[in-house]
Amino acid sequence: MPRTLKSKRAVINLIAHNNSKSPITEKYRLIRNNLQFSSIDKDIKSIVVTSPEPSDGKSTTSANLAIVLAQQGKKVLLVDADLRKPSVHYAFNLSNTEGLTSVLTKKISLKQAIQITSIPNLAILTSGQIPPNPYQLLDSEAMQVLIKVLNTGFEYVIYDTPPILAATDSQIIANKCDGVILVVASGKTRKEVALKSKVVLENANAQLLGVVVNGVDSNNETYYQYG
Repeated sequence: MPRTLKSKRAVINLIAHNNSKSPITEKYRLIRNNLQFSSIDKDIKSIVVTSPEPSDGKSTTSANLAIVLAQQGKKVLLVDADLRKPSVHYAFNLSNTEGLTSVLTKKISLKQAIQITSIPNLAILTSGQIPPNPYQLLDSEAMQVLIKVLNTGFEYVIYDTPPILAATDSQIIANKCDGVILVVASGKTRKEVALKSKVVLENANAQLLGVVVNGVDSNNETYYQYG
């Protein structure tokens, strides 16, 4: 059975690590391949993953996309940039005492904050302590500098961010990164909500790389299409 770690805030299934032969894992590889095809004309290294609303599966998509990229031999960093309801540390059984917020507020160095996982080529930067001002931190010059630094140190940087319609945080990061993947839930996300999310991203001058639809059916839980 795939490893699923539960908390009050998140359920993230690391199926790409626990069951590499699963049809679902193959769908994550398809997303990975489509991303790499999108990089032919433009180098895509920093990728924001968001969703219209909570519980659409964005964090599961972020984690498993990072894993399949790392499995290909790429040097990958998964950043928990959801400074409101972080969940990445739960999935990977990591400490969240220090993390992104600690780096941005200069409490510790980036090198000290990045945690190595048991998955080859995959490192994690957890959120750190939840701040009173997530928007201001993510919109800071320090965050802009950090994104550039991470782009030089890793082949891919995946940012798990809050739902796009719940907070403006995702728009801020999306504007600074190479592209965005929008995760929607089949049977849950209304068409008008998905379209509104797309407009919000366009207004933020973000590059929508594609859409991941979760829960299409029991045998095909993820589906990717170009945005």
